[in-house]
Amino acid sequence: MLKYRLLVRSGGYPRTHSLRRLIRELGERDRSILELLEDERSLLYVTKLEDAYVASRYLLRGYEGREVKDAYRFVTEVLKRAVERL
Repeated sequence: MLKYRLLVRSGGYPRTHSLRRLIRELGERDRSILELLEDERSLLYVTKLEDAYVASRYLLRGYEGREVKDAYRFVTEVLKRAVERL
């Protein structure tokens, strides 16, 4: 979602897996998305999602069902809505 918005708004996006970097890049065009990094709880989720991506590719790491459901809820209810408002 973040890379797509950057592509539409600027014609490209950085080659990174860092959600925080992508959010900051979008924040240069629309500051409202930066609330995801300014809000302590949202920042925690963004960081967890980054870590989960790296761990899923390079480490043997399991997740509890509650963790997955909670992260999914954040993505669908918070992250997706923030990106759609741009």
